[in-house]
Amino acid sequence: MSPKTLLPLGFSLLLLLQGAASLNYGAALTKSLLYFEAQRSGKLPPNQRVLWRGDSALQDGNDPGVDLVGGYYDAGDNVKFGFPHAFTVTLLSWGVIEYGQQLAAKKELDHAMEAIKWGTDYFIKAHTQPNVLYGQVGDGDADHACWERPEDMTTPRTSSKIDEQHPGSDLAGETAAAFAAASMAFSKSDPSYSSQLLSHGKQLFDFAKTHQGLYQSSIPQAKFYASSGFEDELVWAAAWLYRATNDQTYVNYLGSANTGGTRSVFSWDDKYTGAQVLVAKFIMEGRVPSTGNWLNYKSHAEQFICNTVQKGYHNVKMTRGGALWWLSWNNFQYTTSALLLTISYADWLNTERSNLNCPNGQVSPDQLIAFARLQVDYILGKNPRGMSYMLGYGARFPQQLHHRGSSIVSIKKDKRLVTCKGGYTEWFNRQAPNPNIVYGAIAGGPDQYDNYNDSRPNYEQAESATVNTAPFVGVLARLA
Repeated sequence: MSPKTLLPLGFSLLLLLQGAASLNYGAALTKSLLYFEAQRSGKLPPNQRVLWRGDSALQDGNDPGVDLVGGYYDAGDNVKFGFPHAFTVTLLSWGVIEYGQQLAAKKELDHAMEAIKWGTDYFIKAHTQPNVLYGQVGDGDADHACWERPEDMTTPRTSSKIDEQHPGSDLAGETAAAFAAASMAFSKSDPSYSSQLLSHGKQLFDFAKTHQGLYQSSIPQAKFYASSGFEDELVWAAAWLYRATNDQTYVNYLGSANTGGTRSVFSWDDKYTGAQVLVAKFIMEGRVPSTGNWLNYKSHAEQFICNTVQKGYHNVKMTRGGALWWLSWNNFQYTTSALLLTISYADWLNTERSNLNCPNGQVSPDQLIAFARLQVDYILGKNPRGMSYMLGYGARFPQQLHHRGSSIVSIKKDKRLVTCKGGYTEWFNRQAPNPNIVYGAIAGGPDQYDNYNDSRPNYEQAESATVNTAPFVGVLARLA
C-alpha cells in the first residue's frame, strides 16, 4: 500500500499538480525556534535574536511580593496564562527528548533548550511552595480591551495563584508534566538543573492529586483557558513522571486511573491521548503489563492515530485541499500536536519492527511519517492558496497576524507611548502589513474549505499561539 492510499482523492490530485519537490524543513525548524524569542516576557538576554522586541513586564509579581518576571506571552496578547504555557513547555521538551540528535545535527538543539529553559525558569519562580503555584499574570479582560505593545503596556499585571484552599489540579498537573518532561531534556546537559526540575514536578503532582479542583474556580481570570476537567492532567503528569523516574508510585496511579477512552483532539485542554501514547510506549518497552487496563491505553492511542491518518472508525475530517480539520478556531493547534504523537509513535513502531493495525487497514511507520509530512507541507505552503501559514517561511505568508507586538511599530524605532485605545485606532485598524514579522509563528489556519482571510481582526484564523509551534519543533526536526 502506498502512502497516498491514506489520502482522499482530491488531495492526491493536488499533490500531483503541485509536484513532489521537498520543502526546506531545516529552515522552517530554525524559524520555529525564533518564534519563542518573539514571545518572551521579562528581561531579554544578550543573545536575543528577535531584535524588534524589548524588555517587558519587569514588575510582574510585585503585587504579592514574588518575582514573576519572565515566561511567555501565550499568543497575540500580553497575558501569561500558566495552563497553555506549561503545555507548551511539555511539548517542546517532548521534541527534544525524541529528536535531540536531529536538532543537534541542524545546530538548533541549543536554541530548543533555551526555549524550554525560558519557560521552566519562570515555573520555578512561580512554584513558591510545594502547594502554591502562580498560574497567571495579567488581566485577560483588560488586556483584550487594549491594543498595546508588551514593552509599554498599561494594563493591570495581576498575579493569581492556586494553593491548598484554592486548588487547581489541572494547572498543577500540567506544570508537573512540564517539569518532568523538561527534566528529561536536561538530564545529560545539566543534571543538577534536571534534578531541580524533577523535584518541582513531584511536588506539584502530589499537590494536584491531594487537593483537587478546577483551576478556573480558584483563578476566575483563567476563563480564557478554562479546563474541562483535571483527570487527564493527572494521568498525563503521572505518565511523564514515570518516564522520567521509573518510580512505581506513578505506575500504580496509571494502573488504577480512568484511561480516558478514544479522544477527538490532543490539546492544551485534553491530554488523555498524549498520556495514552506514552503508556503504549511503556508497553512496548516492557515497563508495564500488556494486559487489562494497560491495553486500553494503547488501544485508545492507536485509535486516535488511525482516525488521524484516515484509517479509523471515526476519521478526523479533512478539507478538500487535504488539511486535517478539527475546529474553526485555531485549527492548526490540533494538527501540530497530533503530528507530534503520530511521528513519535511511528518511530517507536519502527524500532519494534511493527505496523499500526487500524480498523480500515494496516499502516506502516513509513506511511505514518508520509501522512505527517503531507500535513506539514500543507502548513508550509503546499495547499490550494499556495500560502505558508508559518510566518517568514516561503514567498507568501499572512501579513496581518493578530498579534499586538507584531502589529505595532517596534519600541526601538518609535518610543512614543501607544495608548490602550490609540493602539486600536492607529495600528489594529490599519489596512497594511504588520511592521514586525513573527518568524515561526503558525497562524490558526484556513477554514474547512481551505479559505483564509488575512485580516488582523480575524483572531480565529489569524492569531498564532505557543501551543501551535511547540509540537511543530519536534515534527520539523524529525523531517529535516
